[in-house]
Amino acid sequence: MTFSIDFLDDGRVLKWTKTDAGATAEMNDAYTPRFYVGPRDPETNVDLDGVRAFYDNHPDVDATAIVQRRPGFRREREAVLAVDVSHVGRVSTLAEQARQLPGAPIGDLACYNVDFSREFRYCLETGTDPTPTADLTTLRLSVPTPELGNETVGELTIGGEQVTGPPVDILNAVMGAVEDVDPDVLVCSTAEIVPTLHEMAETAGVEEFSLSRWPDTEYQQLASRSTFASYGRVGHSPARYNVPGRVFIDESNTFFFDETNLDGLLDLGERSRKPLQEAAWASIGNILTAIQIREAHDRDVLTPWNSWRHEFYKSMRTLHDADRGGFIFAPEVGIHEDVHELDFSSLYPNIICTRNVSPDVIRCDCHSDREDVPELGYAICDERGYLVDVLKPIIEDRDAIKEQIRTEKARPDPDADRLAELEGASDALKWILVACFGYQGFSNAKFGRIECHEAINAFAREILLTAKERLEAGGWRVVHGIVDSIWVTPDPDVSDVDRVDLDELAAELTDEVDIRLEYEAHYDWVAFVPQRNSEAGALTKYFGKLADSDEFKIRGIEARQRSTPPFVERVQRECLRVFAEERDPAAVLDRLDSAITRLHAGQVDPQALVERNRISKPLEAYTQTTQNVAALQRAAEQNVAVHPGQTIEYVVVDDEKASRDRVALAHEHPERYDPEYYEGLLIRAVESLLSPVGWERLDIQAALSKTQRTDLSTFSS
Repeated sequence: MTFSIDFLDDGRVLKWTKTDAGATAEMNDAYTPRFYVGPRDPETNVDLDGVRAFYDNHPDVDATAIVQRRPGFRREREAVLAVDVSHVGRVSTLAEQARQLPGAPIGDLACYNVDFSREFRYCLETGTDPTPTADLTTLRLSVPTPELGNETVGELTIGGEQVTGPPVDILNAVMGAVEDVDPDVLVCSTAEIVPTLHEMAETAGVEEFSLSRWPDTEYQQLASRSTFASYGRVGHSPARYNVPGRVFIDESNTFFFDETNLDGLLDLGERSRKPLQEAAWASIGNILTAIQIREAHDRDVLTPWNSWRHEFYKSMRTLHDADRGGFIFAPEVGIHEDVHELDFSSLYPNIICTRNVSPDVIRCDCHSDREDVPELGYAICDERGYLVDVLKPIIEDRDAIKEQIRTEKARPDPDADRLAELEGASDALKWILVACFGYQGFSNAKFGRIECHEAINAFAREILLTAKERLEAGGWRVVHGIVDSIWVTPDPDVSDVDRVDLDELAAELTDEVDIRLEYEAHYDWVAFVPQRNSEAGALTKYFGKLADSDEFKIRGIEARQRSTPPFVERVQRECLRVFAEERDPAAVLDRLDSAITRLHAGQVDPQALVERNRISKPLEAYTQTTQNVAALQRAAEQNVAVHPGQTIEYVVVDDEKASRDRVALAHEHPERYDPEYYEGLLIRAVESLLSPVGWERLDIQAALSKTQRTDLSTFSS
């Protein structure tokens, strides 16, 4: 029934519950968050009494106790110091002081259960279920981009209705909507709406303005904005705010709300014990870690503040064999007829569950004489690993949800609301399963271990190679394979009589490897795209026409890339349909020529030419004059803040210029564009379609200039 938890400045906690009668608050003034201090190594002698004496005298500590806990999955119960803190905001600071205690050698002490998010900590320590049983009401506030640079907002969309006018009118409209809807969930296009509206109210003298349900606190800032780097990409985390009594969702800082929906978030909250607000801003890894922490908590295992797991000793031969990825079978560039795609269902999560791959049991001491992992020779303990208990319910629940989706869609009159609920939950679980493998190799993972990552890859390679061999023996030729998917076509050297049915082969392989091999799709044809400036096949770029359907499956090419302007995407899809119908590049080029003609005639809406690009660094750090730099210059000129990691949207209006006039920001609603530049994007997009049959950019440009015409059959593979 609980849906939100607020921490007041004085340390008290408000737990908000939603029933059919509305939202009510319960005050908890006795809650004290807890962290633990103990020896980093079980063989180290640590004076816990001395540590306890230090914390007993600290004004921010309510109580201490020596308790028995497991500091790790591979350790038994041992004495650790539990420290109860007066305020949740002081936990990290107090834990940091444990590292500076006199007489405690650096590295001997370790802290546990430190860096938990606030609401998650409360739910974990008090056993609170953050899943509401009543429906939640929602109100959305959205502000146009140009307004973000102003001290006041002159235009605001409130619950789908646009409101303009002086600050008092805007504020009265917001208060009216809040009173009418009384939202449990406040969704804002940007978090800055909250402080901006309150500052407007203070300036305008509107004393009664408040978004909060708690009269003593209008809003709280939980974190400042920051920029970070992850796997080579720069990201931006906006400032985070809390509005007491309401779940606050910042649309500019939420992955799961974008990729799923409210139902998906609620499902994740039930599994992870992260309340809705924290689940909304959390990353995939953050949610997965919370689920793992919950499992550890149930096993009385503490969560380390910092990851310090060493990598087990490996010989040079083992290092060479272990430092490899999943299965890859390079695609044959060109068009392949009558192609069938087969996928192993949730391959990596199922490898973890069926092979018992878990950080606490990989390379165990009790079975060191065994070689359970192919190629690597790692042993895996017979005791069930904790990671299996984390993932198995998710796999089973997602399979059940997918079956419910199929059943609902098969009904004569499917329930749209029910379908949205099921699909949201399914999508949310999908992302957790997608991330669980890679997280085992993440250096900062709380419970990950690189040997798990290596073992999963080794099992995956063995499974896919087994599938390849069995499929080829059954009369099928593999034309591509990557990670968990294989594309096959009938082997022309094997008669139809001797060829084994794919369903039969899939069933046999499922039984053999203990992971379901599913028949994914049948294509009339599939085209595998070569790499740019190379004849080798691109691993993740292909497109194909589904059999007995007018639909296409495309991966990796421009129509699937987020930065591609809508007009370019639309033309590429149109050309793909022409390609499928005519099988003649001349017909495709006719469609391309028509689009280029419209471009140069000024018949394309500039808003259909907007590009979306991620900014990797601040304006002053760029040394080259690029389109992104021009866009950043225009944004700075208009006092619109764009931070590294955020996306900027613009139209190229004159690509020959080297100033801010090279582009126009999307919110400026430009009336012109650079047709030559967008012609280049169109040609590049069509090259992706024709390159599998040998056409390159120069061939397309020559054909457009009427200097060359070639039939598709000349280049057919």
